[in-house]
Amino acid sequence: MAAGSKNQIGVRGEELACAELEQQGLQVIERNWRCRLGEIDIVAAEASQTGLTLVFCEVKCRSGLGFGHPLEAITYAKMRTLRQLAALWMREHRIKASTIRLDAIGVVLEPGREPSLTHVRAVG
Repeated sequence: MAAGSKNQIGVRGEELACAELEQQGLQVIERNWRCRLGEIDIVAAEASQTGLTLVFCEVKCRSGLGFGHPLEAITYAKMRTLRQLAALWMREHRIKASTIRLDAIGVVLEPGREPSLTHVRAVG
């Protein structure tokens, strides 16, 4: 992949993250949901014997490791905000889940190399 704009890299990273979640058996419900507090990159659902788990996923993407791994950019404060966003999303969509989980996916898109994804389940 040729170096693209920051926005193009982010969009590509989110596409790869969605594909990864779907490969793991999750259903992507919504992408890039925004409200006054911020944005949720991906909302997905995972069904199990114990019920429905809603997964709220933060995606960070970088074109290289010069500034560290993308997951290093996800701070405690960002995860606290994601938790608040998850509550607002569930209230707005009137969806209740037996469990919610906050995940993070770091994507490295180095030119000339295969994309590298790191999925961390249940962050913070």
